[in-house]
Amino acid sequence: MTGPMYSTCLFCNRPLGENEAIEEFPVGRRLAYDEAKGRLWVVCRRCERWNLSPLETRWEAIEACERRFRDTRLRVSTDNIGLAKLPEGLELVRIGQPQRPEFAAWRYGDQFGRRRQRAIAYSAAGAAGLGLVVVGGAAAGVSVGGGWYGFIALYNNWKEERTMARVRDLDGNPIRIQGKHLLESRILPTDAAEGWALELAHVQGWDKGSSKKKQMDRLILEGDAAVRIGGQLMARVNRRGGKKDTVQAAVHQIEESGHPEAYLRDAARVSERLRNEGAIALDEKRRRRKSKAKHTRKGSLQALPAEMKLAVEMATQEQAEREAMEGELAVLEAAWLAAEEVAAIADNLFVPESAEEFIRKEKEALANSSE
Repeated sequence: MTGPMYSTCLFCNRPLGENEAIEEFPVGRRLAYDEAKGRLWVVCRRCERWNLSPLETRWEAIEACERRFRDTRLRVSTDNIGLAKLPEGLELVRIGQPQRPEFAAWRYGDQFGRRRQRAIAYSAAGAAGLGLVVVGGAAAGVSVGGGWYGFIALYNNWKEERTMARVRDLDGNPIRIQGKHLLESRILPTDAAEGWALELAHVQGWDKGSSKKKQMDRLILEGDAAVRIGGQLMARVNRRGGKKDTVQAAVHQIEESGHPEAYLRDAARVSERLRNEGAIALDEKRRRRKSKAKHTRKGSLQALPAEMKLAVEMATQEQAEREAMEGELAVLEAAWLAAEEVAAIADNLFVPESAEEFIRKEKEALANSSE
C-alpha cells in the first residue's frame, strides 16, 4: 500500500477502528463507497460522520469492497443503496446512482438518526444514575432541593467551560473552542468569493492550563479553513442528532439553494438577520430593564433553528468533499494529520450527553417549585 494511512476521525478525533476484510484498506468498521464516482468513506461509529479517504489506493480499495459486497449474502439493497455485513464484522455501504435528495436523506438520516438514538440511550442511563444519587441523598437526610441547585450550577459551569474542539489558527497557533464559544461564534455574509465566513470565538492554547483566565478572542476564517473548522464545530452542535422530519427539512433547505456552497451563503444571511432581530429585541428588554445581557446570541452556531444547524453541517461536509475531489487533497490530508495530532489530547466530548435531558427536567421542576 502506498500513501499515508489514517486512523482518526476528522470530526470527533476518535479512533475509526480496524477491519481485516479489506486488505487494501484496513481502517474502519463501516465503509461507504461509490464506484462510479470513485469515492470511499470511512464512517465513524462514534459521531457517524463520513470521512472521505484521500488515499492514492482508493480505486483498489473500492474494487475490493465491490467484490466483497457481491460475494456476501447478508445484504439488503435498493436500486440505489446497498448495505452488507461481512462475516468479519465490517459493514459496507454501496452507493449506486441515487438522485441527490435521495442520497442526502439516506446518508444524513442514518447519520443523525444514529446520533439521536445514542443520545436517548445515554440520557436514559444518565437519568437512572442521577436518580439513584437523588434517592440515596434523600435516604441519608440530605436536602435534595438545595443540593440540586448547587449541582445544576456546577453542571452549567462545566458545560460552558468544556472543550468542544481543538484547532489551529491561520498562523498555526493552537486554539481551543469551549462550550460557551458556540454561543459567540457564527457564520456571517462577506464580499469574498465564497460569500460567507466563520467568526470563531476561542481562547489560546490547547490545554486548560494554558488558557486559564485568558480573555476570549475572535478569529475570522474564510475558504477551506472555514469549511473544515465549521464542519467540526457543527458536529459538536448537532451531537444529539435529529428527528427524521428535521433531517428532511434540512435536506430541503439545501435543495432550495441549489448547491451546498450556495446554501452556506444563504445561511450566513439568515444568521445575520436573526442576529439583527435579536439585537433589536435585546435593546427593548434593556429599555424595560429586563435584561443585563451585553449582546444577543441569536444567530450563533448554537442558537440557529434545528433544521438549519443540521443543514449547515451537511453543507460544510459536502463542500469539503467537493473541494477534495477537485484536486485539493493536500488540504484534506492536512486535516487528517491535524485530527491525528489532536486525538492524543482530546477531551471526552460525549460524557455530558447522558445527563442533559435529565438536568433540563430537574431545572424545570425546581423552577416550578420555587414559584
